[in-house]
Amino acid sequence: MERSPSSGAEALTAVELSRSWSALENDARVQAYRRLRRGEAEDFFQGLSSADQGALLVALTPRERKLSLRLLAPDDVADILLEVSPAEQEELLSLLDAPTRKEVSALLAYAEDAAGGLMSPWFARVRPEATVDEAIRYLKRQATDHLETLYYGYVLDAEQRLLGVVSLRQLVTAPGDQRVSDVMKTDVIAVNEDVDQEEVARLFAEHDLVAIPVVDGEGRMKGIVTADDIVDVVEEEATEDIQKLGGMEALDAPYLRTPLFSMLKKRAGWLSALFVGELLTATAMGHYEDEISRAVVLALFVPLIISSGGNSGSQATTLVIRAMALGEIRLSDFFRVTRRELASGLALGGILGAIGFARVVIWQQLFGAYGEHHLLLALTVALSLVGVVTWGTLAGALLPFALRALRFDPASASAPFVATLVDVSGLVIYFTVAELLLRGRLL
Repeated sequence: MERSPSSGAEALTAVELSRSWSALENDARVQAYRRLRRGEAEDFFQGLSSADQGALLVALTPRERKLSLRLLAPDDVADILLEVSPAEQEELLSLLDAPTRKEVSALLAYAEDAAGGLMSPWFARVRPEATVDEAIRYLKRQATDHLETLYYGYVLDAEQRLLGVVSLRQLVTAPGDQRVSDVMKTDVIAVNEDVDQEEVARLFAEHDLVAIPVVDGEGRMKGIVTADDIVDVVEEEATEDIQKLGGMEALDAPYLRTPLFSMLKKRAGWLSALFVGELLTATAMGHYEDEISRAVVLALFVPLIISSGGNSGSQATTLVIRAMALGEIRLSDFFRVTRRELASGLALGGILGAIGFARVVIWQQLFGAYGEHHLLLALTVALSLVGVVTWGTLAGALLPFALRALRFDPASASAPFVATLVDVSGLVIYFTVAELLLRGRLL
């Protein structure tokens, strides 16, 4: 890597640069990176995210780009190319040697969020008819090339179909003249090249794997996805879900690298939709204007009622969406979740209702705030809380199921969206209970 003079500025260590990286402008990043020692620079570059690697590469000279790209496996290069413009993609591809360029181009043909887009074509291969000693010698020769991992050797036939897997430990402990086919495990967990990355991540977590082989529709092995690839996937998926739960579209780039106009577009659409939804709350309030004018005290508890329903709905939708993401809940669990959340909603509503009832009674005793019908008012607040919290809990829990059934992302059932939905229905429940209990007295 080329080095530029420090111009009297003190060079940062790799650790110091990593800590300050997010706060630096791109020019300052390039200058600081160039001042690192070669070994430090290589390790630092490999530890960056694909987005940061891409931004750094386009700012380097062609020679520096070529040296940096040589450090990476084809799947990592493919990830970087997805972060840069088409013109920059072509330029970076031209810096690769022919075999690597072919491998990277093949990976780019897959969807970015599919197993094929995550996999590395560098994996250890062994033949079933080879002896253990022959397999070990062959693996040693392969290890001199760029292998993604050497924990496992994948047993392939002449057509490159996956027959089994053998660990290095198994090879080392087996008799040298034994056939690989006698040592290998045939119950291999593999994924199709088109499987979504979330499903791949779930398999890693469920089976505690180091790597997963990727095969095509005919069982031919195309590559492996390793645990370090999945770490980035989990972070990306979690970030996307959290942003959607916040009531906005997921960002396409890190926060500080997202242009202001682009961020406004991501946020304004959902915010406008939520605002229109909240206008229905004003409509509902207008419908009960006569009741409010006859018993102004009812208006005092409106924020209490609707916020409790929104909060309970937000809790439920967050729990269910996360459980769906982890594979703990499937569409077939709809009725189990319904029963569970109905019980939870009634219990939580009962707790909040008791607190609301006590609040009205205590304030009446201390300040005489609610008049002679305060017990009926307290009962109205309590029963309304039971109803609103139960409804909010059910709505928040079941909306992700509806979205999943319609093949939408369940995370789109954002907490603000659920809260807005429950606000309107919460007012209807509150004033309906009030009419039933207070008619002829306060109303």
